[in-house]
This record gives sequence, structure tokens and C-alpha cells, in this order.
Amino acid sequence: MLFQELIQGSRANDILRHLQGLPPKHVALLVLGIGLAALAADYARMLWLRSKMPPGPLPWPIVGNTFMLPENKPWIWFEELSKRYQAPLVTVWIGRNPTVWINDAWAASELFDKRAGIYSSRPRMVVFAELGAGQNNLVNMYTMTPEQRDRWRVHRKLMHHGVGIQSVRKYRDFQNNESRLVAYDFLTSPEDYVKHFERYATSVVSIIAFGRRVESSDDPIITEVIAGMHLAADLNVPGKRFPMLMESFPTLASFPNAIAPWKHGLGAKRGFTFFFALADEANKKEGQDGAYVKHLFAEREKYNLAVEEISALTGNLFGAGSDTSSSTLITFILACCAFPETLKPAWEELDRVVGPDRSPTWEDEEKLPYVKAFVKEVLRWRSVAIIGGQPHAPTQDDHYKNWLIPKGTWIQGNVWAIHRNEREFPDPDRFNPQRYLPGHPDSRPFPGERGYMTFGWGRRVCSGQALAEQGTWITIARILWGFNIEKQRREDGSFVPVDIFNYT
Repeated sequence: MLFQELIQGSRANDILRHLQGLPPKHVALLVLGIGLAALAADYARMLWLRSKMPPGPLPWPIVGNTFMLPENKPWIWFEELSKRYQAPLVTVWIGRNPTVWINDAWAASELFDKRAGIYSSRPRMVVFAELGAGQNNLVNMYTMTPEQRDRWRVHRKLMHHGVGIQSVRKYRDFQNNESRLVAYDFLTSPEDYVKHFERYATSVVSIIAFGRRVESSDDPIITEVIAGMHLAADLNVPGKRFPMLMESFPTLASFPNAIAPWKHGLGAKRGFTFFFALADEANKKEGQDGAYVKHLFAEREKYNLAVEEISALTGNLFGAGSDTSSSTLITFILACCAFPETLKPAWEELDRVVGPDRSPTWEDEEKLPYVKAFVKEVLRWRSVAIIGGQPHAPTQDDHYKNWLIPKGTWIQGNVWAIHRNEREFPDPDRFNPQRYLPGHPDSRPFPGERGYMTFGWGRRVCSGQALAEQGTWITIARILWGFNIEKQRREDGSFVPVDIFNYT
């Protein structure tokens, strides 16, 4: 009788009256029974969804596939699952929530590009978003409702003013100068090439944002930006350890910081304070009329921009063009060391087109097809956003190849698998610029004109794509023109081998 009333939704006082009349043992058994019934119902929901969604390993109740995740580089596991199930999409359950991983370029293009109107939102992201900038950051914003879409469009418009396709051409002069300084630094201290790249990339973005050059690799802005970008990358990879375990069990994120050591270092406002302080300082300084922050403060009242929003918009510039660009250039050095045979055609082309008396300019780009292909292969071979940046989420239930993708589902492109599919990229781990030369036997069809998906898709494509591509090309072309890059030598003259897989 009592169970029937519970099912039918009796009033609370009636339920309490019945409970008070039962022995404690019976109450405990009743609560246990209700809990087991709820668990069974929830697991039945998971299994029902699993039968409708793309294939994947059997989830356990509550924990899903969380503890099946590998300790490192889960993108390799997602790629293996796709091959095992012979499916372009696979479903992995993070706790009670399904996540869909796209391991095929054509599927990614179909969903994220052609159906961009559906897939432009974000799912719930506990660690990266709710314990971070939340809905104050363009990267995290939902677009499920008209109000959310309107706010997202405001942020996207403001970002495009800073680094949109129409804006970045005016940055070529100082990008070129900063690239020349990288070449000079290579002459004086080649062993510090990582620091030189980080200074270069951070300086370019700092000039755009604040009108302020970064002259030394000891500048504190580099330390802050690189540390922030590395943390952001770590908080975007599913895992079975804290803090990412909070994605599987979101309730853990609601505990107060004082009694939740698993939240250590998250939810802090340090990043907000840092970027807003720099923005406010630059805005008050005279003679910085072209700085991006001047535009933000000029538009602040019109769009009712909060401090956190100005900080996030400024910080996103660095996310779009600093660590990403420097990491790509480090990949370039690795490729040159691991595949030195690819350098000779580049030198021959540069000698023929540019000559020894000047270094390359943007006007040379179309006359240097092999160098252009070299840059494309750098972007493909070991992409920075190896799991495609932030996840997408459909704003409505959708279907692909008769599979259901429920509204709000975490769905992400596995760029590692996409860029290593032998159908598009034969011998994918070999660095081979010729695969981007039209008519070459290794050239294969690929969705989109660029031939890679390094910067994401659709309406959520990386805002700094044009800036990063522009700067990466001129820097790589100049270094190829001026330097021979090779593995480190031992005292006996032999080379120290490099491991192309021991790199993230």
C-alpha cells in the first residue's frame, strides 16, 4: 500500500505518517528498495539510449565507461574503438552521460559544418566551464535559447573585430618583424627555440590586445598565458582521476572548496584578475588607439560587458593565438628533425623563388607551393587541439546513419584519428608535405579546401585561425629559408634519435 502511494505521488505528510508507523529495519529496507528501483530505472534508460546511439563499450550503472578510460592519451583509445566497431562515431559514457566521439573527417564535416545550425552549442562542462569562466566566456557559451544565441553573437562579433579574417591582414607588419626576431634569436641561442617561439607568439597577441610588445622570454605575461593554456588543455581531456572525475560525478563539484581537495586550483578568479588588470591598464594608456581592449571598453556600455566578460574576451585572444601558435612551431622543429629528407625540396624552392639576398614575404606564398604544403602538413601531422578543442552539443535531437544523437549530448571531433585515417592520409605518421601537392599520388580528397581540421568546425571554429595560419606560414618559411634544422649531436658526432610518439 505504501509503495503504491509513493509511486502515485502521495502527499509528504501522509508518507511520513506511514513511515513513522514502521520499524526502522523496514524503513531501511524500503529506502534500499526504492534506491535499487531508481538505479535499475536509470540503468535501463542508459541501455535504451545505448541501443539508439553510435556503438561503444557496455557502460556500467552510474560510472558508465569512466574507469575504462586509459591513463594517458585517450584519443588513441577512441581511435581504436572506432576501428573495433567499424564506425565513424563511437559512444563512451562519462558517468551517466553519453559522449560521442567523431573519428572520421566526412562525418565531422557533415555534422559540425553542414549542420552547424544544430551543433553550435556546448554541453554541460563541469570542470572547464562551471568551475571556470562559465557563461561569461565565448568558448563555453550555450546557444540553446534565443537569448543565449544573442549573447554568443555579441561575443563572437567582438572577437572577430580583434582576430577575424578581415582584421588580421593589418597585423602583417609587426607579425613579420616578430618573426624576423625569432630568426635572429635562433642565430644567437638555438637551444632556446621553445622560449623564442613562446615569446614570438605571445608578443604578437599582446600587441593586438594591449599595444604592448613582449621583448623577453622572462616577461611574466608569458608564464601566465602558457600556464593557463596548459591547464585549459588538461581540463579538456576526459579522465578517471580528479579533477576530470567531476565530469562523471557532477555532485562532487558542489562541495565547498574547503572540504573538497579534488577542486584544488579550480574555480579561482586569478585569470580574470590578471587579464582584466592588463586590459584596464592598456585602456587607460594614451597612444594605444589600435589596441583591441580599447574597442572592448568603447563597446562596454552598449553591450553591458561585465568585468569577467572583458577578461575572458582578452584571454581568449591568447588562447586563439599564443600557445597554439608556439606549439605548432615546436611541432615544425620535431618534423624537421625526424624527417630531414623533406627539407631539401623546400630549400630548392626557396633558393629558386626567393634567393639568398632577402627572406620570404607573404607575396611569395603562392609561388612557394611546396613550402605552403609543408606548413599544411605541420598543422595536420601533430595538431595542437588533438581532440578538436571544446565539445559541441546539438540543440535538438538529431540522427546520423540511423543513430540517435540526443539534444545536449557531448560530441567531439577526435582530430588525432581524423588526421591519421589512411583513407585520406596514407602512411599518416610519416611527415610528407607532398600529400598536399595537387596531382601527387599521396594526395587524397578531404572535406573543405584547407585539407586539415586543426582549428575546429562550423560556427565554433577557432576565432584565431586566420591569425595563426598567417603567422605560422611566414615564420616557417623564414626558418626554412635561413636554417638547417637537425637532431642534436652527441660528442662523437652521431645523432640523438627523436620519438615522434613521445610528444603531446
